[in-house]
Amino acid sequence: MKSFLFMGALLGMVNACNKNTTPTTSTAGSAAGTYQINGQLQNAPAGTKIYLAELGETQFVSRDTATVGENGKFTFSGTVPEAGIYQVKTTDKNQVLLALSNGSRVELTGDAEKLGDTYSVKGSPDSELWHRYSQALQSTQQQMQQAMPRLEERYSRAAQAGRTDSMRAIQSQAELLQKTSQRPVQQLVRQNPNSIVTAFVVTSILNPEENFTLADSVATQLKTSQPNSRYTKSLVARLDPLRATALGVQAPEISLLAPDGKPVTLTSLRGKYVLIDFWASWCRPCRQENPNVVKAYNKFKDKGFEIYSVSFDQDRDKWLKAIQADGLTWTHVSDLKGWESAAGQTYGIKSIPASFLLDPQGRIIGKNLRGDALAAKLATVLK
Repeated sequence: MKSFLFMGALLGMVNACNKNTTPTTSTAGSAAGTYQINGQLQNAPAGTKIYLAELGETQFVSRDTATVGENGKFTFSGTVPEAGIYQVKTTDKNQVLLALSNGSRVELTGDAEKLGDTYSVKGSPDSELWHRYSQALQSTQQQMQQAMPRLEERYSRAAQAGRTDSMRAIQSQAELLQKTSQRPVQQLVRQNPNSIVTAFVVTSILNPEENFTLADSVATQLKTSQPNSRYTKSLVARLDPLRATALGVQAPEISLLAPDGKPVTLTSLRGKYVLIDFWASWCRPCRQENPNVVKAYNKFKDKGFEIYSVSFDQDRDKWLKAIQADGLTWTHVSDLKGWESAAGQTYGIKSIPASFLLDPQGRIIGKNLRGDALAAKLATVLK
């Protein structure tokens, strides 16, 4: 059980130490080819410093500093190399994100002492869109923070009492809560697929692996509307390695030899829920996980569940001995090439154990379901 807080990835960047660089913006003038931020903050005495930073690949990079004048007013203006995400802050705890491009005219107001909760923004459609995303994300975070501790406590009590049915039910509730809480953000993504802000949200905050179909749709549209944007390129680069094994996609075919020397294809098991299990006899975590897999298999094998185990072994005898020793009575295949396994290459396996749960049509519906998570998922789909 774990809490799913969508702001986590963003907060990690927001609170990162800024890299001090020579500012690339200027506080002079506001010609048509420049951006301008006109701000007015409550509880910001004259002389208060306001900082502008650009979102880089892993952290915010300092770009400019302004000083608050009378009535809490300040101004940033200058040029940017391309449309991007920027941070305006008084302190690390009081900051907002804006989208800036040359020609932007942004009006920013709020309370300097609780800026993220009180700010409003006008004049920039992308900045206004981020504000809507921010409100949806904060609502999601609050919902999860309120609900997850109770679910975690119930799960812990059920685990201590050995009530596996209750554990699975609570796990299902947590998964449903997670999916439900994402919907407002997902709806904004669907409504605004051509915005760099949406590209940022999909890449950095939503999990592209769990939302692959939606993310891929956004990437497709951005490649047409903003092909040269770094945010488009970042999203595409994030999706490419996931494309073959994302949730919802058809699992790539595997055809390897079974212990008897005959080839067995993954698609030969079509019509059942299938767990593709990547493991090896020499992999201690794999062997430690095997009892959980055996337990799930014995419970659900007569209800339409099968396992297709792909070994990363190179020694045939050790592979076969491990199968017997651990009581793994399902389908096994291997090309005995270790990490050079053809199936491992296709599925992008970087560590084992690794697993993919397929529905009867061969679509991936779960990944790396370990411990009780596999049985809980099977209990849900094999009602």
